[in-house]
Amino acid sequence: MVPVIQTIRLDLILKLGTVNCYLIQSDRGCILIDTGPAQQRVALERALDNAGCAPGSLKLILLTHGDFDHTGNAAFLRQKFGAKIAMHPGDAGMLERGDMFSNRKNGNAFLRWIAPPMFGFGKAQRCTPDVPLEDGFSLADYGLVARVIHLPGHSAGSVAVLTAQGDLFCGDLIDNTKEPALNSIIDDAQCAAASIEKLSGLSLQTIYPGHGEAFAAAAFFATLKPAAAP
Repeated sequence: MVPVIQTIRLDLILKLGTVNCYLIQSDRGCILIDTGPAQQRVALERALDNAGCAPGSLKLILLTHGDFDHTGNAAFLRQKFGAKIAMHPGDAGMLERGDMFSNRKNGNAFLRWIAPPMFGFGKAQRCTPDVPLEDGFSLADYGLVARVIHLPGHSAGSVAVLTAQGDLFCGDLIDNTKEPALNSIIDDAQCAAASIEKLSGLSLQTIYPGHGEAFAAAAFFATLKPAAAP
């Protein structure tokens, strides 16, 4: 069975845009990539219910990174569905301590203070991931022929998921809010450049970003070639 991809688009507060969660269905169940902010729990539950996702069918909750607009419902969904949470150790402290700047070089005191109430991330949302993700981690045991790719830059523990069909779920390394581009929030520019270079050498078809519409990988990387020329 070719995996079925459903985009669940949730609103951010203050009309700051939207964030994507991706439900991937295979013949063995579902994997949810990212969970949206806590304020959008009702909308997320409704989308999962409409997709037929029920306790026992959700095999894994995979978090691409530790920002609260992606992790806000992870603890709740684990309790409701009995699914394990998978996350790279580099960002695990964000989820455990409720501090999405815990491993970032460029965090500041005001953002550390305002981010939890802004995204509804309190003590109930904090938890410890069950499955540590590393580069090359296979998702075959969860019903999906795909692997995890470590892509630091937006955060130290950012990851993507690459399926056998060439679909890449890239988290917030790349977004498409206006046009496909490197995310405007980059914590380590050198790591981000290396991550883009890493992706350019892979066989990719479609890129599914954390924010914005999916887009063709070939067109995106073609726009980078002139800038990379000496």
